[in-house]
Amino acid sequence: MTERRRAAAAACGFTGDQAGARALLADDAPVVRAAALGALCRLGELSGRDATAAAADPAAVVRRTLAELADPAAAASYAALLDDPDAGVVEAACFACGELAQIGALGRLAEIAQHHEDPLCRESAVAALGAIGAPEGLDAVLGALADRPEIRRRAVVALAAYEGPEVTAALRERLQDRDWQVRQAAEDVLRLSEREPS
Repeated sequence: MTERRRAAAAACGFTGDQAGARALLADDAPVVRAAALGALCRLGELSGRDATAAAADPAAVVRRTLAELADPAAAASYAALLDDPDAGVVEAACFACGELAQIGALGRLAEIAQHHEDPLCRESAVAALGAIGAPEGLDAVLGALADRPEIRRRAVVALAAYEGPEVTAALRERLQDRDWQVRQAAEDVLRLSEREPS
């Protein structure tokens, strides 16, 4: 029964049934509420009020779905979700902040990139800092070059958004990284940014 309602909620986004999707936002099942959110987003009808309610939903799947949508109507909700107790929500909120270039979230993104216990959250925060490309995020991106291989790779890619001798030096250093994918990423970024290694 829940799966049937979830499917109905998702279908609203394809049939133009805004009223049906909005009604299912109050469903007892979190997966149905999440599907209804997605339907409203697809219809371009997600409101700030919808986003505020979803950000406060007791179910992590609803909060995570809101963040995964990265909808401009929900922009005011994403910075708060960076402090969510659920790591999956934080990861998705980092993505949303990067997609929407949430400058106001830079400080929190930098903290997550450097200190969050979940590596996926750190990786997502580094990616968001690179997507935003603001100078205030550079130190955290450079710091991520000492993290796990997948986070180092993400940090190297994020450095494409920055310029300066410190950035070039960091990229050149990564050409000697233990992980071949990090080395390849550094080579690619150096080439794309016309900072050819000597």
